[in-house]
Amino acid sequence: MDAPVHAAYNQWTQFEEFPRFMEGVEEVRQLDDRHNHWRTKIGGVWREFDTEQRGSVRFERLDDTHTRVELTMDVEPSGMAERGADASAPARRAMFGVAARGHAVCGPRTGRRWRRRSVGPSPARGAFRCVPVPRDGGETRRQATGDRRNVMTEIRPATTTDSGAPVESDEHSLTVGPGGPVLLQDAYLIEQMAQFNRERIPERQPHAKGSGAFGNFEVTHDVSAYTRAAVFQPGTRTDLVVRFSTVAGERGSPDTWRDPRGFAVKLYTSEGNYDMVGNNTPVFFIKDPMKFQHFIRSQKRRADNNLRDHDMQWDFWTLSPESAHQVTWLMGDRGIPRTWRHMNGYSSHTYMWINADGERFWVKYHFRTDQGIEFFTQHEADQMAAVDTDYHTRDLFEHIRDGEWPSWTLHVQVMPYQDAAGYRFNPFDLTKVWPHGDYPLIPVGRMTLDRNPTDNHAEIEQAAFQPNNLVPGIGPSPDRMLLARLFSYGDAHRHRIGANYQQLPVNAPVVDVHTYSKDGAMAYRKATDPVYAPNSKGGPAADTARYGTPPGWAADGEITRTAYVSHPEDDDWGQPGTLIREVMDDAARDRLVDNVVGHLLNGVSEPVLERAFAYWSRIDESTGKRIADGVRAKSQEKDPKATDQGNPARRSMQHKA
Repeated sequence: MDAPVHAAYNQWTQFEEFPRFMEGVEEVRQLDDRHNHWRTKIGGVWREFDTEQRGSVRFERLDDTHTRVELTMDVEPSGMAERGADASAPARRAMFGVAARGHAVCGPRTGRRWRRRSVGPSPARGAFRCVPVPRDGGETRRQATGDRRNVMTEIRPATTTDSGAPVESDEHSLTVGPGGPVLLQDAYLIEQMAQFNRERIPERQPHAKGSGAFGNFEVTHDVSAYTRAAVFQPGTRTDLVVRFSTVAGERGSPDTWRDPRGFAVKLYTSEGNYDMVGNNTPVFFIKDPMKFQHFIRSQKRRADNNLRDHDMQWDFWTLSPESAHQVTWLMGDRGIPRTWRHMNGYSSHTYMWINADGERFWVKYHFRTDQGIEFFTQHEADQMAAVDTDYHTRDLFEHIRDGEWPSWTLHVQVMPYQDAAGYRFNPFDLTKVWPHGDYPLIPVGRMTLDRNPTDNHAEIEQAAFQPNNLVPGIGPSPDRMLLARLFSYGDAHRHRIGANYQQLPVNAPVVDVHTYSKDGAMAYRKATDPVYAPNSKGGPAADTARYGTPPGWAADGEITRTAYVSHPEDDDWGQPGTLIREVMDDAARDRLVDNVVGHLLNGVSEPVLERAFAYWSRIDESTGKRIADGVRAKSQEKDPKATDQGNPARRSMQHKA
């Protein structure tokens, strides 16, 4: 059974997405007597459904292609009379045969273009039936089975053009005779081909491959001393959408490549949308946005052969020592999470929180998985990429579908505003963490994902996350990467989706929008006069008394291009060295060395290779030596993984090499 069953007895018996049962129903349980919450066991898998009236349900498999469903409903006689059935009986049965090629879909389900129709009591069974009737008024066919039971199959709605007019054929173009040419006047053919050519929108530049789901965030701890944002007030529950992704891969790339994972959250708050864009690591490769475009290009494809290239990746990294911390995370166990459910999410950036009294704080967000951290080894990930390139996408969808909803507990690190100037690390440097001993984690609430998209393109691919979507009580920080992203993300969406991308349902806020933005391609929201400000015609006016003080900080100095101000313990090698020596255990260090050795053996040339050895030696001398020794020891092997992953396909490739 592909989807839950929902029966609404008080509005005609209704089923949604109810296919045939190939494995048969094994058990039915009533979980909640008051609300009639049921679970059915079908083919060893439990599914849930709800009924709005009390009663009982029985499923009977007739043959390999048909299943009868009997629903005994406890309804008032008056309710039955309204449906044209015998009012003297307090309980009736509705029998449905579900055919192999269709679904039994009844009731006021206008989205499927069915209308309700009563055919009265059944002479054979003494029951009333809800019959599927297509919008165009076509008849319902009945198919007789061997045991004389009537089995109803649906007549599908008639195909229409995009403007709603019926079409003559789904299969044949308009031609001059059976052997003649296709005619340009075949408007339906032209419409189908033209729309097909435009189905794809440009993929994201980074973070192209990914998927996501919907859910909610519930505040479980009081952090109102730090922020007045409504979304973080005690007990608040907020709907949200989350998108997970890889950074460098294209839309068709394997989910299990070694790569940081994007972790983007859009909260539909009572004060407008609040978006957080982060990764599964607490740091990033660079700290100045001037290098961002170059970094992404180094991770993608060469101009000459259109291939990804480890040589240019290490060329960029070894010439950018600030990358050392993130590269250590990437080459360690967190570089390939086993699933999206088994990884943390971090804002990485520092944000500002402002409380009701106007006090300011610096914060970092940590979404810690409640499923625990799990990862793939490089060997496991390579094998999974060969078997299922969409493994992470599939895993998330199937677990949510089956009711195994993943969750994350949100914690924040809070730094008093005045601490930033004298802190031992620059707190706005995206390549650094704040040690938990300095600023411990404070619990805030829980994020749960409990609903899959029904149209991945409309609800996930067109979801637009942008860190400039801030709400009262939350602001940016002097983090240069964050400040640049306040512009770049929204601009990317305007290019990729269109000028009015925020009017799409997945991006639209749940609060009323009163804006002077208007028109543009594909505008959906209607503009009203006046269309300018200031005005004396009753148009919206900024509430300066409540929101007139933007979140900010003191800054002065000459306009210049220069590096970040260094704090006492700022350097590029200290924190990644601590990660290796004090956070990783021996087994994790062994895997780190093996991962780096394998990566460097894949086409990294001199002098980049020697710079890579020096790079790792500056992070940790012992680790650097082990990496250099490992690369030299395997440098003559055609395929260093052949011994561990020997199989005919790999041996054939090795022979060709």
